[in-house]
Amino acid sequence: MGLILEHQLVVVSSLLVVFYVNYFIFIERFLFKKKTGRYFVYNLFFVLVVGISVHIWSRFYAPKPPQHDIWKNPNLTSIFFILRDVFSLVLTVGLSIAVKMTGKWYKSESERQDVENQKNIAELSNLRQQMNPHFLFNTLNNIYALIEISPQKAQLVVLELSKLLRYVLYENTGNFVSLEKELTFIRNYIELMRIRIAEENCKIDVDINVPDETLDKQVAPMLFISLIENAFKHGISHSQKSFIQINIYQENNERLICRISNSYFPKNENDRSGSGIGLDNLRRRLDLIYNDQYSLKIELKDENVYVAELILSLKKVFEK
Repeated sequence: MGLILEHQLVVVSSLLVVFYVNYFIFIERFLFKKKTGRYFVYNLFFVLVVGISVHIWSRFYAPKPPQHDIWKNPNLTSIFFILRDVFSLVLTVGLSIAVKMTGKWYKSESERQDVENQKNIAELSNLRQQMNPHFLFNTLNNIYALIEISPQKAQLVVLELSKLLRYVLYENTGNFVSLEKELTFIRNYIELMRIRIAEENCKIDVDINVPDETLDKQVAPMLFISLIENAFKHGISHSQKSFIQINIYQENNERLICRISNSYFPKNENDRSGSGIGLDNLRRRLDLIYNDQYSLKIELKDENVYVAELILSLKKVFEK
């Protein structure tokens, strides 16, 4: 038993030598630097030297049991033993390449992912910076329109605007906020719009329905406001009764659904208010934050009803 263990120890040691010399020296210096010819030549020489050395040790220096069949069988030549050992060493070289290449791939993939994440973070930050002026621009347009009608109410709207800006600039800096905070922001915006609508004598019903059990959910900030701005843009008439309905609810504790319906009154082609930046910005932010775990549909159900439905995966929040 001791002789067998000694022989196995020498064989295993030779395999380890070939593996680590390749892993730390040959692959780094030659294969990764595209010196493939040198790599194979050096490896061939190295493997033959190690294989022949192991054979010489086994043939002339290793203690042999008196009744061992290997040394009594004349058909087992030295070439057979050398080829057997060399074959094992070649497999070890292949294993070393596989392990090294796998490690290099994981490292490269990790670095690529880090770069991609940093790029996405920078783009998301830029999109949020675009969103803030866009929202402010639309709101200032509303104030400007109100000044001509009622300067006193315009002052009140500026006060409401300060509440909105406080949220936009200071309270939504994280990737996710509570739905309750987001709804407070939405209600403040709707209150601002109500003041303008009242002065313009528009007949519109605005209804928000959010179950209490949904309020503790987390969402990315300022996703709904673009849809609500769009609803006010297309859903108000100065001569006909109009409506906006906002329903936000959860489904099976897995999805958060926001469904906004509004009456539809097409704008004049010269009306450039809300020129689509908000919706384009929304779609890109959804791609970056929720990836493929969201659904956004905006469609005209019939001639008079416009519907926007945004479905968000709550699992995406749990992963954060």
